[in-house]
Amino acid sequence: MASQYREIAKKTLWSDNPVIKQILGICSALAVTNLVSNTLVMGIGVALVTAFSSLTVSALRNIIPIRVRMMVQTLIIAFYVIIVDIILRAYYPDMSRALGPYVGLIITNCIIMGRCEAFAQANKPLLSFYDGFMSGMGYTLILTIIAVVRELMGFGTILGFRILGDWWTPWTIMVMAPSAFFVLASIIWVANSLTVSKEKAAGQSISRGVQTSGN
Repeated sequence: MASQYREIAKKTLWSDNPVIKQILGICSALAVTNLVSNTLVMGIGVALVTAFSSLTVSALRNIIPIRVRMMVQTLIIAFYVIIVDIILRAYYPDMSRALGPYVGLIITNCIIMGRCEAFAQANKPLLSFYDGFMSGMGYTLILTIIAVVRELMGFGTILGFRILGDWWTPWTIMVMAPSAFFVLASIIWVANSLTVSKEKAAGQSISRGVQTSGN
């Protein structure tokens, strides 16, 4: 059982990360990654919605008729998104205004529906909850990296605290939405390069092992 949880964490955070490997959930990279605080709140919201949606879908998987399962999954996701939106409006009104309509648009995030359909429909509730939460954290990890780069270079700050002194000239382009695509593309390039290098090293190791056994 523990190995299953480790494998899920490894896949969702890196080897099969929903953003850099599956290219899912990137729409919010344009809107909320100009500030780290916005990104963290959005990421936590997505992680919680994904986790509880997967938990609910898994618990009801033997009850929901197959022909209407997509509609039921959408309804379940919408329910948790509304809860997140209400909590933000009630306790964090400034953050709610900063994120604007993008909290409500969590329902359109392909990661959530993808985990409900691909994992929760075939696994037990607790494992599905963990898978959903870790998928959301994989999403949060990548968006936070983007946000750190954008806020640091665009404002010279991290979480509102000044990191770069007066000598730094803010890059206006990093505050604009298209910069998120440039940073995301760079992250994907680095991640894929590391994966290819690792696979080549593993292949060479196997080849040397075969040659050694042959000799």
